[in-house]
Amino acid sequence: AYQQVMVFLNLGYSVDVIHYLNREFVPRKDYAIFCDVGWNMERIAPLLDKNCLKLGHLTTAHPLFSNTAELKRLMALQARRGVSLWPRRQVWQSLLAIDHADCATILGHEFTINTFRHAKKPLYPVPAASPMVYPWQEEKDFEAVRNRFVWFGGIGMVHKGLDLVLEAFASMPGYHLTVCGPVEREKDFVAAYHRELYETKNIELVGWIDVGSPKFLEIARDCVGLIHPSCSEGCSTAVVACMHAGLIPIVSYESSVEVSPECGIVLRKSSIEEIQDAVRSIASRSANTLEEMARNTWERARAEHSPERFIEEYKRAVLRAIAEHGRARRLDTASERERFLAKSA
Repeated sequence: AYQQVMVFLNLGYSVDVIHYLNREFVPRKDYAIFCDVGWNMERIAPLLDKNCLKLGHLTTAHPLFSNTAELKRLMALQARRGVSLWPRRQVWQSLLAIDHADCATILGHEFTINTFRHAKKPLYPVPAASPMVYPWQEEKDFEAVRNRFVWFGGIGMVHKGLDLVLEAFASMPGYHLTVCGPVEREKDFVAAYHRELYETKNIELVGWIDVGSPKFLEIARDCVGLIHPSCSEGCSTAVVACMHAGLIPIVSYESSVEVSPECGIVLRKSSIEEIQDAVRSIASRSANTLEEMARNTWERARAEHSPERFIEEYKRAVLRAIAEHGRARRLDTASERERFLAKSA
């Protein structure tokens, strides 16, 4: 968000900022551009001048898809384990954001983009960035860590697929799983998976961890890959952070991160069996191959998901939105816009 503001300032705009939970703000200025993550677009858009460019910033899949996907995961868990857990990722406040926007920047690949196609609004993809960039870990022993994996994610254990990963590893004693995330905040999940989390020898619960901490890099050094079978994302920043740390990604298509075969494996169904097959596939490869895949992952993360890359692409998207829609009042952006259009041509 800070870098987005800096882009607008560098283009010659003055910027007012409100919190995304602010439900009282009323625009009293002649704004040229209104940029919003979705929670205020429906409320504020009708209050703006008709010439104001309404630019969304979409960081998740469409709420109808995302909410439904989480509920489907919970229903599948109920069928497998006979237990009902609370949904943790239901968000409705941004439901109509794209309908009230003129266009939007969006995180993620074709999966996320396709959940917004119905609105027929211009969508400008920008790369998610990690706040941390790490050096390549020269001392990593890929032969020693070939059977060691990490699950790393935020709130919504079922949404992020931890239930599936725990069940997969519980029946694979020859493979080790480290679990990093705020698991113990979800008491019902902990109760349902107490045996896997606390009584299974090849599964270790670490809990929430700071990606800027030495502990995170220690875990990345001691594991070969990341497993992230989320049901819906707008380019998972958890995956991006782990790719920056050189972890080979095993991720769902819905995690919305571009992963080539030279880097890792994309799960199409995220079933327990598919997760197990992917784990065995990675672990069975030579140490040299694993190091090459990890290096490819690390290099791709630095090339595509750096803060500098985000700034460059977000600026490009803003200038495209201004040029294509012609609704934002130009300040001193003319020369900048001309340079951009000449470069694009």
